[in-house]
Amino acid sequence: MPTFAQTKHSHSDAPDTAAAFRRMAELDDGPERQELRQEIVSAWLPMAQRIAGRFRNRGESLEDLQQVAALGLVKAVDRYDPSRGAFESFAVPTVVGEVKRHFRDHMWALHVPRRVQDLRNRVRFARQDLVQTISGRAPTVAEIAERAGISEEDALVGLEALESFTALSLDAELPGADDGYSLSDTLGSADPALDVLVDREAVKPGLRKLPEREQNILYMRFFRDMTQSSIAHTLGISQMHVSRLISRSCDQLRNEVMRDEVVHDSVMRNAA
Repeated sequence: MPTFAQTKHSHSDAPDTAAAFRRMAELDDGPERQELRQEIVSAWLPMAQRIAGRFRNRGESLEDLQQVAALGLVKAVDRYDPSRGAFESFAVPTVVGEVKRHFRDHMWALHVPRRVQDLRNRVRFARQDLVQTISGRAPTVAEIAERAGISEEDALVGLEALESFTALSLDAELPGADDGYSLSDTLGSADPALDVLVDREAVKPGLRKLPEREQNILYMRFFRDMTQSSIAHTLGISQMHVSRLISRSCDQLRNEVMRDEVVHDSVMRNAA
């Protein structure tokens, strides 16, 4: 593998590959061109690794970032036109863009709109600049907004996004908790009484249509939890009669509720 000379570029890891690129542009696709392409990629790989290092400590391992940067470098080599200027001026933004795209598409735990991601980056850079110039206190929202060139409302959105890059596990122990109390312990659950409430509201119109005696029987049976024998003794009728009245009333209520549901569904379909 040839050793490319270093040129007077902006970085020491920028080899002189101008002749190699011109030679590669003249070659047809084949073993010789592929070998020259690989040599160019290897020569510029330290530059890609340096760029990857600029994004460390952001929730992704340096090794993974270097792989993403290497992929960006390969894309830059394949797309570069030697007639359009120095390779470095084309490769650096290509590699940086690939790494940023990786963070945007793969590192967020939840889908976040591109606008919010951009606000997050602007707020982060503005806050870093202000921390270096302001001593003894944290920068205010107004100061961050002014430095980033955005409104205070957008600054607040960006600040919230700074804390939303990763999701918190429901099994994670809450801050300050020493008894294993986790976030999942704070979540509510479906209240079974809600289903009962829906059923009660559904049968109310039918209950009002029942004779007063049947209303009283159902009230004593299902609200006062009285036995059929107790109801029969209270009303002075047989237990068998109470059983038949309860069954007949429940069947009537059920049929009315089902009929109302059919009518409601039909109305909704026609409206649609």
